[in-house]
Amino acid sequence: MPSSKRAAAPGAATMTHSRPNLNSGSVTLASDPTSLPDQLQPPPGTDFAREYDVSIRVPDFAGSLAAWGARGKQVRAAHPAELDLRYGPAAAETLDLFLPAQGKGPHPLLVFIHGGFWKRLHKDDFSWIAPAFLKHGIAVAVVNYGLAPATTLEEITAQTRRSIAWLYRKAEGYGIDNKRIVVSGHSAGGHLTCMAMATDWPALAPDLPRRLVAAGIALSPVVDLAPLASVPALDADLDFNPERVATLSPILLKPATDAPLLGAVGGKESAEFQRQLALLAHGWASVWKGAVAMPEDDHLTLCDAFARPDSALFSATVEFFDGLSN
Repeated sequence: MPSSKRAAAPGAATMTHSRPNLNSGSVTLASDPTSLPDQLQPPPGTDFAREYDVSIRVPDFAGSLAAWGARGKQVRAAHPAELDLRYGPAAAETLDLFLPAQGKGPHPLLVFIHGGFWKRLHKDDFSWIAPAFLKHGIAVAVVNYGLAPATTLEEITAQTRRSIAWLYRKAEGYGIDNKRIVVSGHSAGGHLTCMAMATDWPALAPDLPRRLVAAGIALSPVVDLAPLASVPALDADLDFNPERVATLSPILLKPATDAPLLGAVGGKESAEFQRQLALLAHGWASVWKGAVAMPEDDHLTLCDAFARPDSALFSATVEFFDGLSN
């Protein structure tokens, strides 16, 4: 599978009961997972290694990932874009920016953060996210970040925050409306999307507004990291120790603002991925705008559907943008 380069950086998030610092911002516990309703707790005896092995439920998993890479290459060849823009000091800290060819700006921006359980894949595998949104006048930034185990989850979180801050600061020069930045992500990218929505941006830098993120879209997000400590293939590279779980599980954090959040999970995904989205809807009810029903999709085809103009998920996303004030 494609790999990336790695590195580090600080970050921040907002909540209400104090917890250890995540480099340069406060991260606080918002809820006690043991107080969740029974239906949101994993059943006793859950085989977490199987539940989070997405390849079990995806036909031709390896072939699908390879196809993503090929489609990404085709899109970069066909669509003019600002490629490999550096948003931070590490080799992996780059992003690609696709801008609408027509229509009067400034344009809203969709930031896409890829998945791969924080340890695989690359922005180049996801350039195909952009074309359908460009036709609706929406600019698209596809973000790269360092991968585990060379990059810790704290550093990955800080890198993606830095990418969003960079896009906010550079928006005007690219004809982008920095008041209409929507952050989205799939799987691990859904986790990072929620971490962005829990970020106290002014704590990172005084020039950053509190409501830097206008809205979020979380696709098959992992918001409760605790079960991943029981997945050897993931824990070996990411070390889901209690402190890391406490400070980097979005379900234990609060959204920093009232920016709305939309979600989706494939109907053919595991019970754990279904539970993760239900957890997010429950814990972040104050900003939750609902889940788009995608009953026929698995973990990978859900991501495909996000960029497919005939899908309910794409239509809901465009409507989400239409609801943002200019």
